[in-house]
Amino acid sequence: MCDLDIQYTRIRLKCNQAEVSNTTKNPSATAAVCIGALSLAGAMGIGRFSLTPIMPLMQQDSSLTLAQGSWLATGNYLGYLAGALICAVLPFRPLSAIQWGAISVGVFTLAMGLTHAFELWLVFRFAAGIASAFVLVGVSAWVMPILARSGREQWSGRIFAGVGIGIAFTGLVGLTAGVEAWGSPRTWIVLGIIAFSPAILAWLAPIPDDRSDAPAAPRPFSMPSRSALIAASCYSAFGYGYIIPATFLPTLARAYVDDPAVFGWVWPVFGTTAAISTLVAARLLGRLSPRRLWRCAQYVLAAGVLAPVLAINVITLLIAALCVGGSFMVITMAGIKEALRLGGASGAQAVGLMTAGFAIGQIAGPLMVGYFAESDNAFAWPSLIAVSALILSDVALYAVNDAL
Repeated sequence: MCDLDIQYTRIRLKCNQAEVSNTTKNPSATAAVCIGALSLAGAMGIGRFSLTPIMPLMQQDSSLTLAQGSWLATGNYLGYLAGALICAVLPFRPLSAIQWGAISVGVFTLAMGLTHAFELWLVFRFAAGIASAFVLVGVSAWVMPILARSGREQWSGRIFAGVGIGIAFTGLVGLTAGVEAWGSPRTWIVLGIIAFSPAILAWLAPIPDDRSDAPAAPRPFSMPSRSALIAASCYSAFGYGYIIPATFLPTLARAYVDDPAVFGWVWPVFGTTAAISTLVAARLLGRLSPRRLWRCAQYVLAAGVLAPVLAINVITLLIAALCVGGSFMVITMAGIKEALRLGGASGAQAVGLMTAGFAIGQIAGPLMVGYFAESDNAFAWPSLIAVSALILSDVALYAVNDAL
């Protein structure tokens, strides 16, 4: 009888240990998802895309021209490219990249409201781009291994939903600023203060010691495959295609209707659709191949880019917000999955190649708008070029089906 009691006690101890293990594992995954999503909300919604809803306010109270706005956007995207390259070349601790990147986003966003010097604006937006890249790369390198070990890979959509949530929240702040006549300096300061929240969470949250936070060592370079180069070229077309409405959609809306209570809703709709689309995409990636989902979503994106070219009214602006907002994060997730598939053992290098192509495309978009800024077709011609590039890249993805 004593032996049975001892065996029963041992079984209970093992069960309790398993329960403790699960409760420490699951909260770790939950905490990682919360920190990752909020960090992306700050880094992308504010660090990357805050200029979009604030640009109409800056045009009104700071005499910002369309060409200057294009340069501010380009500077931010150049910073993003520089940050991604720094992370690819230098070893870094993912969690530290998230923490310091989030703090930097807050600092450089707040600084935008403390000066009217255009040259300093360029520096601040460039620096915010670098910081946002640190956060994005850090979140990807830190959270994904935690989810994989916890058997929660399907939660990836929840992480990237943070991008759309951040965009929607920033849009609501911009809407409030327009209706309440805050002015662009005050709006920048408010967003800068809010951007510190994810940084505070990342620094103060009781995060368990995790193996995924070891410094990431750079991999030896190897020549990319033909299929990876084709995919990177198509991903570059995607970067160019989405960035024009993602940068200038509220400005387009303001040109049609001057009431901020109306045009201010474009960006929250864009962000909300982006957040929802990531959750849908996470499920679709289990049923469709990444490349097929990429192609389908890119046709939706092309429709959204084309709609305001045909006519600028409430309906076409809403179509643009829904189609572009609902597709760009789907393509981002599918493109990364495709890069990992194509890269195999060199998956990280393939993702880096795709990211570089994407960054080049999105840098070209605002530059093209700036080139046409003085004409009556400042948005029409760049958008038509974008639609053509998106369709051609879709054809390429389909035609080289065997190669990919």
